[in-house]
Parts: sequence; C-alpha cells; structure tokens
Amino acid sequence: MNYAVETFDLNRSFKLKKAKNKKENNNTPGKLIALDNASIKIHQGELFGLLGPNGAGKTTLIKILSTLLLPSSGTALVDGVDVVKQPDQVRKRINMVSGGEHCGYGILNVRETLWMFSQFYGIPTQVAQARIDVLLKILKMEEFAKTKIGKLSTGLRQKLNFMRGFVCGPKIMFLDEPTLGLDVQIARDVRAYIRTWMKENPERTVLLTTHYMAEADELCDRVAIIDKGKVMVCDTPGNLKKTLAGEAVFRIEVPLAANGMETFGQISGVKQFAYEHKSHLGRTELKFILHDESAISNVTEFLSNNSSKIVSLSKMEPSLEDVFVALVGRGLKDENGSQN
Repeated sequence: MNYAVETFDLNRSFKLKKAKNKKENNNTPGKLIALDNASIKIHQGELFGLLGPNGAGKTTLIKILSTLLLPSSGTALVDGVDVVKQPDQVRKRINMVSGGEHCGYGILNVRETLWMFSQFYGIPTQVAQARIDVLLKILKMEEFAKTKIGKLSTGLRQKLNFMRGFVCGPKIMFLDEPTLGLDVQIARDVRAYIRTWMKENPERTVLLTTHYMAEADELCDRVAIIDKGKVMVCDTPGNLKKTLAGEAVFRIEVPLAANGMETFGQISGVKQFAYEHKSHLGRTELKFILHDESAISNVTEFLSNNSSKIVSLSKMEPSLEDVFVALVGRGLKDENGSQN
C-alpha cells in the first residue's frame, strides 16, 4: 500500500506567555498541547478529511505536513519523505491553500498573479498558461483574468488563492478550510474543481481540513475526527454514521436560552447532547442523541417542566456531526482554544 501521508505519534505543544491551564485539553501550566500522539495514514489517490472544531489541532497538523511548523516529537512522512529531515523534497511535491487568506500583489491582474506563482515552482510558461486557462474556465474566472487583484471582491480573491494552490501541479494538496467565508455558489465551484482535479490523475491526494461536516460527507473517501489534539476515529463517512444506526437523533428548537444547557444532557435516555445558539433567529437549537426513540418523551417533559417552549421538533438521520457529538460529548459550535 502506497501512502501519501503517514504520521507516527506526532506531538506538538506551544509555550504560553501566560499560564492558561485547561485540564480538559491535557495541558500543563504555561503549555498548550495542540497534537497528542496523532497517527494517521492517508492512501495515495485518496481525498481524506480531517474534521474537528477550532482548537482541535487540524491546522497544526497541516502546517507540520507542509513543513511550516516542526513537530515537538514523532514522525511525519509526505510521499515517503520525512518532513523534518528533507523539507525541500517535501515542498516539491505539495502545495497548501488556507481559506480566508489572500495572495499576490494588488498591481497584478489575476492571470499575472497565477503565472507568477507558477514560476516559483519552475513551471514552463507554456504549461503554466495552459493550466491557468483551465483554472479560469472551470472556476468561472475568465472574465476577471485581466482584473487587478485590488479590484476583486473578497470572495473572488479567495477563489484566486485557491487557484494559486493548483497552478503548480502538486502531487499532494493540503486544503485548510478552503471554503471558509465563501458564498454558497463559490463554495460549490471550489468543491466541484476538487473532484475534477482528483479524477484527472489517480495518484493525486488531497488532505482537507474542515469543520463543515456536510462538505466532508460530500467529498471525502475517509475522514478522521480529531479533538483536543487526539485522533478519535478514522473511517469512511458511511461507516461512521452506521455507528449510530441503533440510536435516535432529534433536533429541537426553543427560544434563545443562555444558561443551564448542561442540564439537558442529564435527562434519562439521553446519550449525548449538544446545542447551538442562533442569535439572529432568537432561538437555540438542541440536538439529542438518544439510546432509544422512546426517550424523546422524557426530553419534551423536561422542557415543559422547565417552561421551555418547543418551537420545532424533528427526527434526523445520523450525520457526521452527530458522530462527533457521540464521541466527544459536544457539538462543533461549542469551540474552545485558539490553535485550530
């Protein structure tokens, strides 16, 4: 089996200027543990998803794999090459795109910017221009080819940053939240190109970090769920959702609530509970994973006894986010920490 990425007991910690000891993160005073013995294997030709909330360790891992950050201990191999011992050889095989970032110089137009980045990798101009033509067409940027970057909208600048990552023709692509902040249509274009790019060459590999579970479910061959620096589980999206096949998942909306959320997880029959405040709607969404469907009566009775009006109630098919909630006991919106 050929692996595009392998990590063995990978650890990374950061010194804190002020001691912020968070016991739930296995931290010690003055030290933040971002990766905790993280071991993963990504097959060549695989579109692999790394899922978790902000603070889970996703970006730390991807920075180590792309040679931007050294591990504290452990080993990381990219295309069989050690990222610490031979970083230059790793860089020839990869590229990285981070969502929300912009690239280039405002005085250059879109085509000039893409050509400039291709030259950093020594791509012959004729080859680079052909790739640029394809990228502009597929990502619907042809009409902006001669537009200076400084005049592009935020969404178009992010799309340009995405194109910049692919113009060098990497073998392994690291995509760190590539659709972060994009509108629905642009995000759809980005996902469509990722699928097209993978199909063109079976040796190409993508590591996608995201906390958009639906995006991972749509794109990924396998996913790993990471939380507090630990890899919790790794499997196909379908197999992960099957782990909840015998349990019931309900979504209940109530008027916006600020306190006392933890008490909902103590209701009889509730396996796990998560919530998300939707301030713009004036509501709080409660998600319950129940041992048995009949336990929903305990939930509604509890809400009634606590003067919580039910705005809506629906039963749902298990999702990847539900798998995450079942594993770690909280939802993706309940985020802590600054290292993501």
